[in-house]
Order: sequence, then C-alpha cells, then structure tokens
Amino acid sequence: MTIRAVTHVGVCVADLERSLRFYVDGLGFEPRGEFSVSGPVWGRVMEVAALDVRSCILRRDSVAIELLCYDSPGHLGTGARRPMNELGLTHLAVWVDDLDLEMARLRGYGAEVVETTLTSFDEPGLHARWVYCTDPDGVRIELIEHATWQPAALQVRPPD
Repeated sequence: MTIRAVTHVGVCVADLERSLRFYVDGLGFEPRGEFSVSGPVWGRVMEVAALDVRSCILRRDSVAIELLCYDSPGHLGTGARRPMNELGLTHLAVWVDDLDLEMARLRGYGAEVVETTLTSFDEPGLHARWVYCTDPDGVRIELIEHATWQPAALQVRPPD
C-alpha cells in the first residue's frame, strides 16, 4: 500500500475562537499548531476564490482535526445539523463516563443536545446510553456512555 498515514479531518467553522473553546475546553483536544494561508495558489488547492483562511490542528487520542475559519470569502451554510443520511462525513463520536454530566457541561461550550436522540440499551452485553449533540456550527457529536465496552475504533494496533 502506498498510503503512509491518515493525518486529519477538516471542519469548517464560523468562529475559530468559539470552536477552539468547544473542542479544546469542551472535548479535551490539544492544539498542535495554527497557521494562515491566502492567495491564488492556496485558493486553487482549496477551490475557494479570494482565499484567506485560518487553521488550527487539534489532537485527542488517535484523532486529529483541522478547524478551518474562512475570513475571506466567508463560510457557506447555516450551521444547522445535517441529516445523518446526507452524503459526506456525519459525526465525531466520543466515549464518556457520565452522559448526563457531559451533556450539561458541553452545553456550556455551545453544544446543542438533541434530546430526541437520547437512547438507553439494556440487553445482554450492551448496557449503554447514547445521545447526539452538535458543536456550535451544527457538526454532530455522538456521546456514548458505557462502563466497560471498548469500541472497535479504539482497539488500535500499530502498523505492521
């Protein structure tokens, strides 16, 4: 295989400082670097004319995200939560110890908790609770409470 590594996932945000507060203070990501790009070369790469963008790379566990704030020409979209069956990336999932505590805490960082998605499972091998919330720009964040379960995505093996 010629792909060496998956490096990050990008998230377009309306307000970089607000999103940094949500992802760093709310979800515990650590800033790894900030930079700005502008001009026609970067505009061609990113397919955005008159480009002036600020970027911040964040990392938590084995996940890295890049927050992109387009000062020019600005962002598109309303920030409303997208349907889960809309093509493209759908959500970021996090494992929590106390779902009620995290729902309340993340509201303080601009999350909107989608109460209708709050679901409990109490069956053999699966005693868990789930809920979706959104970041300040409508990106879905899945909160999972399960005392012992370890999602397959967390069972990371080093490359051969």
